[in-house]
Amino acid sequence: MELWFTEKQTPGLGITCKVLQTLHREVTPYQEIAVLDTEQFGRMLVLDGMVQLTISDEFVYHEMLAHVPLHTHPNPRHVLIIGGGDGGTAREVLRHPQVERVSLVEIDRRVMDVSRHFLPEVAVSFDDPRMDVHFEDGVAYIVNKCGEYDVILIDSPEPIGQAERLFSMEFYEGISSALREDGIFAAQTESPFVNQELITRVNSDISSTFPITRLYLAPVPTYPSGSWSFTLGSKCYDPMLSLRDGGLAGVLRYYNTDVHRAAFQLPNFVRELLCEEVVL
Repeated sequence: MELWFTEKQTPGLGITCKVLQTLHREVTPYQEIAVLDTEQFGRMLVLDGMVQLTISDEFVYHEMLAHVPLHTHPNPRHVLIIGGGDGGTAREVLRHPQVERVSLVEIDRRVMDVSRHFLPEVAVSFDDPRMDVHFEDGVAYIVNKCGEYDVILIDSPEPIGQAERLFSMEFYEGISSALREDGIFAAQTESPFVNQELITRVNSDISSTFPITRLYLAPVPTYPSGSWSFTLGSKCYDPMLSLRDGGLAGVLRYYNTDVHRAAFQLPNFVRELLCEEVVL
């Protein structure tokens, strides 16, 4: 008998994968966690029925969330990650020798525990001495932070339930306060095909908070529509103009300086979502 997993990504869209084995399943006080071994994408982390990562394509998402802002900032020493309990974003951040400390805030300790056991190549950096892990609510964590971080990365799940607060104006204002005067933040901001209203709202909110706001794109096959957006807010450095050599040539699988520049060249329908001029 064949077993298949389907994520219902919208009321009219789903992604279905053949499952070789269910490696783990549990219900925590926060969510259902499952790890599936799929034929097409390898091991897959699923939270509340939604795909968070697969071994096949996680490197695209994690490299683009981390390296675009980190190659934009000239000296990223202290980095905060909100979410990211699987460890993939931290793995990429810690590739930068300039980084002295990474604070990671994850609400559900079991996400980290399960990832360490079943996704060790993703959760490889939790024992790094530069890591500082906090198990608490990310929105509450930044409330009293002031000018502490060079870069903040929001590695959040879909904007459902408690995670909706990670896509709010109040949260972006808190991030701005927690950043140093030349700080940068980046967040995953969903699919330009599926989440158009959210992208328009989030871009407007971030633009109201940061003098430089840029949306960029990358392909992530297992996420809704396969096309994914990230939004960067910066107090002074423009990612289209400022590009530091991170010394990671030959190390990364997706990100490079050409990809960095190209990711900000947006198709017209995305420009329209941002209320930008459509060009030919």
